[in-house]
Amino acid sequence: MLAELPRHSTLGSAAAALSISESALSQAISAVEKIAGEQLCVRRKSRGVWMTPAGQDFATRAARIVADAVELANSFPRAGGSLRGPVAVGCFASFASHVVPSMLEGFRALHPEVEVAVHVGTHDDLLPALENGELDMALVYDLFLPTGFSKRTIYETQLEVVLHPAHPLAARESIELAELEAEPLVNYESSPSTENTRKLFSEAGLHPRVAYSLPQVVLVNAMVGRGLGYGLLMSRPNNPPHTLDGLPVAIRKLRPPNSPSAVVAIWPRVSDLGPRASALLEHCISAMEDAWAPL
Repeated sequence: MLAELPRHSTLGSAAAALSISESALSQAISAVEKIAGEQLCVRRKSRGVWMTPAGQDFATRAARIVADAVELANSFPRAGGSLRGPVAVGCFASFASHVVPSMLEGFRALHPEVEVAVHVGTHDDLLPALENGELDMALVYDLFLPTGFSKRTIYETQLEVVLHPAHPLAARESIELAELEAEPLVNYESSPSTENTRKLFSEAGLHPRVAYSLPQVVLVNAMVGRGLGYGLLMSRPNNPPHTLDGLPVAIRKLRPPNSPSAVVAIWPRVSDLGPRASALLEHCISAMEDAWAPL
């Protein structure tokens, strides 16, 4: 109400814009001034209406509150079913480049007013961000997850062996873990991948020969492409058999134990997944089905 007054020179004009009577507007102004404890505008029949300095400040703040309220209301699904507003999704670093582009492709055409923010990291980054409310959901491996999260499977996955094409084991279609024990491992150092690799060898009574530990999958692949060791990486959709700089690598199945798992979307069990995040999740699942059928 008071946010409208600075745009008018008379009460009658302001009342007409607000679709109320002039007397009703005058009474409302008096009520607000009583609550505020000071005069917010000067009303003179012969000279119209103008704001006091306190009234100008009040009107500016009120206009900001009204604008924020409108923006908040518009961020929820509207009667026509369209969506509008922000959604924040986290994605585990090792498969982000294989999933995020497919997830976002075509989504804007379906929901042009939804603003998607993507945050990439490890479990150490993404799980606290979910608990703090910084993310609506996160796409992570279903490995060593704490309780308290709801989850939905995106696709199934398992460990694969990445070798230099000239490596003698690359001639095999599948490789046993024991055959790799003495080979130099280029380890992907990231939570929970590191813990999973340690658990895999430990349960088999084996000890890996870790030559390098690197925090990025592209670096692991690059090292393997130069013949500096082998890698153990989860299978991923849209995964070409070469390094970032174009060198070929051989991707082979790991015979049991092969650490079967899944990429899942998770969110705090204490809260519901909002309509924008739900729409993005459904689009992601559909995109991954097209990119790569589950194992």
